[in-house]
Amino acid sequence: MYEAINRIVRVLKKIVPEPVVRPLRPVYHYALSFLTALSYGFPARRMTVIGIGGTKGKSTVAEMVFAILKEAGYTPALIGTIRFAVGDESTPNLFKMTMPGRGFIQRYLAEALKKGATHAVVELTTEGAREYRHLFLYPALMVMTNVQREHIESHGSFEKYVARKWEIVRELERSPKRQAIIANQNDEWNARFVDASVPLRIPYSIGDIGNIDTSHNQVSFSYKEKIFRVPMPGTFNAVNALAALKVAETLAIPLETAQGALARLPTVRGRVELIDAGQDFVAVVDYAHTPDSLRALYEAFPDRRKICVLGNTGGGRDTWKRPEMGSIAEKACEKVILTNEDPYDEDPRAIVEAMAHGMRRPPEIIMDRRAAIRAALSAAKAGDAVLVSGKGTDPFIMGARGTKEPWSDARVVYEELVRLRAQN
Repeated sequence: MYEAINRIVRVLKKIVPEPVVRPLRPVYHYALSFLTALSYGFPARRMTVIGIGGTKGKSTVAEMVFAILKEAGYTPALIGTIRFAVGDESTPNLFKMTMPGRGFIQRYLAEALKKGATHAVVELTTEGAREYRHLFLYPALMVMTNVQREHIESHGSFEKYVARKWEIVRELERSPKRQAIIANQNDEWNARFVDASVPLRIPYSIGDIGNIDTSHNQVSFSYKEKIFRVPMPGTFNAVNALAALKVAETLAIPLETAQGALARLPTVRGRVELIDAGQDFVAVVDYAHTPDSLRALYEAFPDRRKICVLGNTGGGRDTWKRPEMGSIAEKACEKVILTNEDPYDEDPRAIVEAMAHGMRRPPEIIMDRRAAIRAALSAAKAGDAVLVSGKGTDPFIMGARGTKEPWSDARVVYEELVRLRAQN
């Protein structure tokens, strides 16, 4: 079904004019969502689906929940920004979208069922909800991590963006398996999701945990008289872990099981990912696509001189944040190098200059992303932190007229570290 739909859509795009297609899109997307779920036998009905929503932190929380489910002896599936997985099988998400369309999600859930999956952890986005990809997932639990300003232009306003998040929560309210909404209370807008009409409404906040201690490669904290350690830095990752613990408790998974899973959490690619080639300074790759997430990244390394590669504002969206991201980097970093990210059909130089407008001192601008990373690593001294943000695990640099260059920040950072060590 998925392959057939792809073939049909490719043909229709060539013969049907865009003005004809535009008004029919909502009906098309809804019908597609229903028909693909029907064709695969509504696989989500036979699984415990855990939806993870929010502006930031979704991927990390999803990976944590997935790890806890595996530790508890279940066979879970994972559909997320970083990868798709069933048990120990994993493939990277190369779609450059969290919720791929044209029936991909229903097909993947059906395949996961055949492989014995009992649970599915699914990241949920407003962009996916706009095309009804969140429907027919029959969630039992949903986590809402936070609400920050993002995709404002594509949604029309911040209020419409929040309304779209409520549409995701409404799917939990409609689900015959609805059990719990788990919502972060440290965020004014996100706190309201705890009012959803479901049997269990579970708030969480940073105040629920204590003794937070973070270093460059881990964070530890106490919760219910137990110490938890996560091999990821930053206070925000302690809060992400708390969300995953709330899921575990709701599913009656012992905290001791979750404790072991978090301590052995595999590297979450592109999310405060440490790149180690034997250098005497810290090198990190992170997504950090909102002002708050960029600020949190920098705060995770408070005692280190920071050299920051900033390319966090893609073309065609969220132009408002460009000078703000530049301002945040300037205040936190000893050295800032502005570079290209995903310009799409915008002038990449104009995007970078918009970031520079938020800075008082002139930044270094190196448009070639590899060259920018090389310059940052070359400038690092022992004990420094080189923080490369903006792409995380994005597999391409997106250019004009749909062109795309294969890319991996983590791979490039590692290659340049190896080259640097060979020269020294």
